[in-house]
Amino acid sequence: MSSWRDAILNEFVPNVSKLTLVADPDGLLTEEKLALELRGRGFDLIEFNDPIEFRYAYESQYRSISDRGEHTDLAVILHLQDTELESLPYDLLQAGRKLSFNLGDLFPNLSYPVIEKLDRSLLDALFEAQRKSPPDRMGDNATKDFILRHVFGIAAELIANEVELLRVLLRLHYGKLQIPLMLAHRFVQVLISHGGFKVWPLEEIIPNEKAFFAFLQERWPLFLNSLRKIDQLIEDSPNKSVGQQIWVPQSSTQPVRTMHDGRQPQYGLKYLGPNLLPFDHHDIKVYVDNLFLEGKLIPVEATGMEVDAGSWVRSGIAMVGVDDEELRISRLLDLVEKELPTAEARYSDWTAFALKWAELSSLVHCGNSTVHQNRLKGVGDILNTIFADWLAEHYSSLINLPPTNPAMVHHVPRRLARDVEELRDNRVGLIVVDGLALDQWVTIRQLLQKQDANLVMREFATFAWIPTLTSVSRQSIFSGKPPLYFPSSINSTNSEEKLWKQFWEGHGLSRLDVAYQRGLGDGNSSSVLDSVIHPGKTKVVGLVVDKIDKIMHGMQLGSAGMHNQIKQWCQGGFLAALVGYLLDYGYEVWLTSDHGNIECNGKGRPSEGVIAETRGERVRVYPTPELRSQVAGIFPFAHEWQPVGLPADYFPLVTGGRDAFVHPGEAMVGHGGIAIEEVIVPLVKFERRTR
Repeated sequence: MSSWRDAILNEFVPNVSKLTLVADPDGLLTEEKLALELRGRGFDLIEFNDPIEFRYAYESQYRSISDRGEHTDLAVILHLQDTELESLPYDLLQAGRKLSFNLGDLFPNLSYPVIEKLDRSLLDALFEAQRKSPPDRMGDNATKDFILRHVFGIAAELIANEVELLRVLLRLHYGKLQIPLMLAHRFVQVLISHGGFKVWPLEEIIPNEKAFFAFLQERWPLFLNSLRKIDQLIEDSPNKSVGQQIWVPQSSTQPVRTMHDGRQPQYGLKYLGPNLLPFDHHDIKVYVDNLFLEGKLIPVEATGMEVDAGSWVRSGIAMVGVDDEELRISRLLDLVEKELPTAEARYSDWTAFALKWAELSSLVHCGNSTVHQNRLKGVGDILNTIFADWLAEHYSSLINLPPTNPAMVHHVPRRLARDVEELRDNRVGLIVVDGLALDQWVTIRQLLQKQDANLVMREFATFAWIPTLTSVSRQSIFSGKPPLYFPSSINSTNSEEKLWKQFWEGHGLSRLDVAYQRGLGDGNSSSVLDSVIHPGKTKVVGLVVDKIDKIMHGMQLGSAGMHNQIKQWCQGGFLAALVGYLLDYGYEVWLTSDHGNIECNGKGRPSEGVIAETRGERVRVYPTPELRSQVAGIFPFAHEWQPVGLPADYFPLVTGGRDAFVHPGEAMVGHGGIAIEEVIVPLVKFERRTR
């Protein structure tokens, strides 16, 4: 077999059985590429989690088709062992054929407790390594070492110096390779067991991207200071020749680096470890420029240092009287143009790219350059054309992915529920900022960091539901379900509190343990929450901040105006105080959004009377595909969105790019469509730095 998927796909031949029941305890069928291939073969996948929900979906979407004698290829997935298939309803057991797949069969010589914790996107590399170098039967640690070496390219026992360690960590964290916590602990264990790096904060900087970049940020000024001292030695030297370069060869910095003697950090550093890092080693400095360019590190002042424009350290130095933002924007535009994802990209490639796109967009919208704004729109038009094509093929494969790293917004509460179940005393708070786009989060993040220097924000991104409407996507967040399961309230948000409490009751909590409040954004956050939360009893709280959405619906100054008003609102301190309140009372705090927004231009408004059930600027929703097709024929810029995961009588006609269902030439900021700015939204975990 060339892929681990082959063993599974061989069992799925179209038109063999109307119903296939699959015991899938490891969630293999929900893996992105496999789910896509199964849908390509005509199979619909539906998970059996809740008997009542499943019965509703099965009866409303599949049973009637089967009863008419039409063929359906339906695969019912149970995340149970094959011995537990018998727990299914009798009528399904009689009608369906039974299959079973698990990781133990695919990787028989590796430790099952280890490989079951791997993200399924890593299985390709692991299967290829097993094929090329078949391992003997392995225990837990041997399996971890095998995965580290063959999947992540880390031979921990061979890392002998700080350059090699930094190179590995930069490749991991800059490349967004999320190493599972168990492997991070093993990596640390092996490094320490070999007697090296004992003074390094390995337990913090190996598993945590934010901690690693904070560690680098602290050492960067010290590195610049060491170069300044060497420059001064050269200036004072009687042998200095006229016209000699300011920057010294790498070998000349080696005497400074011998100061790495295991001392605890000085200069008020928060992270342990050596004071000086080898930023100027050729394997390390290739990353430095992009780290500052993408905002992972922040330039610092270096008074008295003369730096050539082409110097490799220039991007990390803030020059007085020099407009660094202009240069940074131009270079970021060059970077994103080269890194546009392809049609074969995974969803994680898109979320990683969206974070870079958001950094760039925030800079442009907060700036005043018409040239940059026009160039951003030009690149954005190309980007959103690619994104729309990718969504049409891949979006449906995201719905049933495991919630460990939430791919979609309805996975977020399921991720929080796992945290609560693993630690029974754990309390969680979810803040949903209605309408917050990823680039607007970047602007907010910078202000929050100034308001609370000890606030640590671990940033991710996730996919909203399409159409990107509040009543669709926000209800999906609070219910933890696809919109298919709340058809009666899909045009309203009035059922959110009920859905939120039902979700947590299904995970073993009492309704009295769960709080919900919406309409937030102004006033004193402490007094608002004091009336909602009992800090000693309330275990879960869901909060809706709708200030951004209100700003958007009144916006007449485009994206730049959005960022300006969001800054003004955030400077009032409501959001910082809200997060701080929850952290102070021991809540695990997350923030997400139901959808983003984009500046659009009118392409024509349909005159359709009452045939559209939703008449938005970026989306129209129809009760039948025939009515939708009539309107789509008149407005070819719109997309007839396939209603996967949506109610049976819900057929959206969505816009992409910057098009809108408003009068030609009219400009507005809206949502509901399939632009990357609307679909990929922030997902942030807040923590407090403890030292």
